[in-house]
Amino acid sequence: MTTTTGTGKRALVAGGAGFVGSRLCERLLDEGCEVVALDSLVTGQRRNLRGLAPRGLVLVEGDVRRPPALDGHFDEVYNLASPASPVDFLRIPIHILETASVGHRRMLELGLEKKTRVLLASTSEVYGDAERHPQDEGYCGNVSTIGPRGCYDEAKRYAEALTVAYRREKGSDARIARIFNTYGPRMRPDDGRIIPNFFLQAMSREPLTVYGAGSQTRSLCFVDDLVEGLIALMRSDEERPVNLGNPVESTVLDIADKINALVGNDRGVRHLPLPENDPRQRRPDISRAVASLAWTPKVDLEDGLARTYAYFRMAAEDVSGEVGRVVAPD
Repeated sequence: MTTTTGTGKRALVAGGAGFVGSRLCERLLDEGCEVVALDSLVTGQRRNLRGLAPRGLVLVEGDVRRPPALDGHFDEVYNLASPASPVDFLRIPIHILETASVGHRRMLELGLEKKTRVLLASTSEVYGDAERHPQDEGYCGNVSTIGPRGCYDEAKRYAEALTVAYRREKGSDARIARIFNTYGPRMRPDDGRIIPNFFLQAMSREPLTVYGAGSQTRSLCFVDDLVEGLIALMRSDEERPVNLGNPVESTVLDIADKINALVGNDRGVRHLPLPENDPRQRRPDISRAVASLAWTPKVDLEDGLARTYAYFRMAAEDVSGEVGRVVAPD
């Protein structure tokens, strides 16, 4: 594994005001990096970067599809720009498709211009409703191009293909991370995924909404573990796609029971019909990450849920904050 020291480095994080992006910005600042967060604020929030400006972070408000001029060098470019929640798939599907196609191409061109490496935050959704379990990077997936999740699934599949095409034709230096279910502080309350949904319902003393029988599985990775994996991949020699996620699998019903117990909610669950194209099983094979990056997640589900619950309780107070920013013209 090739590693570098972070002190004195400059990084660009596209999507830097988002759930994962803001945690990545904070982690890079901890290393002594100067960080530029590029974000359209369509789903990202300035308050996620609260208190980081004095430590060397600049928020540039702009869209990766039409990025502003970004002066100076960058040692690392992380492209995490994309709405990634089920509520967004129905609300802004064209925006999602363009962000991963036009937007990611702009980031690859920036990488060539700055002579630096670009990391694509892809997703386990490229595997769709998987027919292979667990999912390894050689599996080509079972994706519906016309289903409600198709805008996101196909956007990321295209972005991966574009990344490889740029490497072959133009010599781009790039990495591809396939991110599995991630949770933790700074998730949007209206995210639409099971963790914020369950916490908000439990905290409101409502039954938790479980789709189907709840036997479908998810493998939940705490956000701080994911961030370590992203940095390790960026600084590695691994050019192939790499799964980043927690291989410990839980049923949706078991997750609901854990959250109800943690919050002290005695209302149980209610069952609704399973949504179209909802994955039945999701569990990463992380053999490549272990071998190439020496990376494994460290935070277990109980600890991660407790930290996330503490965040949602604090977020209910809606503490806001601004960060110094440059507004890019359209």
